[in-house]
Amino acid sequence: MDRKKVLANTGAENLFNSLGDLYKELDDAFINQFDRSLPFTDSLLDRWDRAKKLGFGEGSSIYDSSFVFGKVKVGVNTWIGPFTIIDGSGNLSIGNNCTISAGVHIYTHDNVGRTITGGKIPIMHDPVEIGDCTYIAPQVVIQKGVRIGKHCIIGANSFVNSSIPDFSVAVGSPAKITGRVVIENDHFSIEYFKKETL
Repeated sequence: MDRKKVLANTGAENLFNSLGDLYKELDDAFINQFDRSLPFTDSLLDRWDRAKKLGFGEGSSIYDSSFVFGKVKVGVNTWIGPFTIIDGSGNLSIGNNCTISAGVHIYTHDNVGRTITGGKIPIMHDPVEIGDCTYIAPQVVIQKGVRIGKHCIIGANSFVNSSIPDFSVAVGSPAKITGRVVIENDHFSIEYFKKETL
């Protein structure tokens, strides 16, 4: 397919060129000022404005490439990274000062029963709650009905299908608690549990 011919035939060539010029200008500015290059919409649209529009707390932000469904409550100063799925169809609450890293999926519903019964069972909903000051690493999947406590760390690529108490470190698929977060004054450390020997 010849893109120039298609654009000329639709009369969109000038618009396309203008958008290309705008993206180049924005991309150059982001590279020069922040040493990063973003997709077009993430460089064009303000992630703090989007968070305000969604009713999130002051100082929170969410990238344009994130999908948001249903009722989602987000506290202050929480960062929701790119390419996330934030499903509040069964109610989702994310606390203050949290990080929801790139590629995280948080679900408050599933249609497993509906699918395998040919629609005889309805879509199931169950709320998810994430406490204050919790770090969710990249590519984590959180299942409906889970509560993750305050000051937790969930390791990359983990599948969280059961609740995690405050000050926990959890990793794996399914996620298991492997340690605890210790906060003293302005410092933190992680105490990993010793593995039992067989």
